[in-house]
Amino acid sequence: MRELRWASEEGDGFEHLAFEARADGFAVESVLVGQRYGKAYGLHYKVRSDEQWRTTYAWLKIVGGAELELHGDGAGHWRDGDGHVLKAIEGCLDIDIAATPYTNTLPIRRLQLAEGERKPISVAYISTPDLQVTRAEQAYSCIELNRVYRYEGIFRNFTADLTVDEDGLVIDYPTLFTRLPRER
Repeated sequence: MRELRWASEEGDGFEHLAFEARADGFAVESVLVGQRYGKAYGLHYKVRSDEQWRTTYAWLKIVGGAELELHGDGAGHWRDGDGHVLKAIEGCLDIDIAATPYTNTLPIRRLQLAEGERKPISVAYISTPDLQVTRAEQAYSCIELNRVYRYEGIFRNFTADLTVDEDGLVIDYPTLFTRLPRER
């Protein structure tokens, strides 16, 4: 198990994440504090993905507030914690939790892009701190294999080049997150 931390570049937030590779896939548990739209919040979440990095489970809880549970089959079919089908995110293989750089790892690893290759995808975007789930259009490009990937938030016209480590975990996400301790 690896443990790592990120600091928010947008405010005074930070995240502590435990990452574990298992025989049946990957699991993370994390806690973070952040601020969005002038509102401070705390978030505890868990995400599991299969051996191909397809998200199969996500649980999120805002401290003192909303809770969200998602179950995916790895083929783009989703249900909430009560078993209701979530048609709005049908076909999405990945989730994107707005408050963390971890969920960028999921498509980076799952897509297995060759250097210079770009792939548009649809994701289940989870806003924070309200935990609303919507479909969002994104794209990933491999700039330098196993080192630098370009994220495009097509739905919000945002682009960033993400530096990652050997596990595909973000080291630097310009303007949003920096891995701690900061490299000097």
